[in-house]
Amino acid sequence: QWIDSGNRTCPITKLPLSENPSLIPNHALRSLISNFAHVSPKESSRPRTQQEHSQSQSQALISTLISRSSSNASKLESLSRLVRLTKRDSSIRRKVTESGVVRAALDCVDSCNQVLQEKSLSLLLNLSLEDDNKVGLVADGVIRRIVAVLRVGSPDCKAIAATLLTSLAVVEVNKATIGSYPDAISALVYLLRVGNDRERKESATALYALCSFPDN
Repeated sequence: QWIDSGNRTCPITKLPLSENPSLIPNHALRSLISNFAHVSPKESSRPRTQQEHSQSQSQALISTLISRSSSNASKLESLSRLVRLTKRDSSIRRKVTESGVVRAALDCVDSCNQVLQEKSLSLLLNLSLEDDNKVGLVADGVIRRIVAVLRVGSPDCKAIAATLLTSLAVVEVNKATIGSYPDAISALVYLLRVGNDRERKESATALYALCSFPDN
């Protein structure tokens, strides 16, 4: 649309473009956008008191998830509600990340409970929507967990894990890190060969994102 409107500069840098610019569709980013609904104007203009209530609610859920004495049932309930809260609210995503909940979520990914694993992966996917979180999640060890899930997780968990890789691969340095991790790309290729429709779609999208880095 930018080009068709007659613009001949980059909308970000304002530098001039070539006469016939070569445009490459970003299918990885498009897939991520299609997985998450946009916040409606009504939601974005909600009263401040409701935002404060959501943040207060998220703090209680975080405390439950981090606590070593919490049962799996209470952790699952906290994860489910945090997934809903972080899906559309950027401020809550930042608050949740800063709270140290990532470590607790990663521990849940290691769980043998598939429902707990699925919800924790969904939370990590939501948190990865913030660009500032993408490198931090990789540094915290999320790639090892993702590769393990791609190998032995449930179909839904495998699909979410592949989508999470796509989200992380938006950052260039993460593409190199993921590509150099043992079995990361081969696990995606295997899923592309034997997975169901959703698994194949998400693994193909992740591979497409990773392969824009030459070494991969």
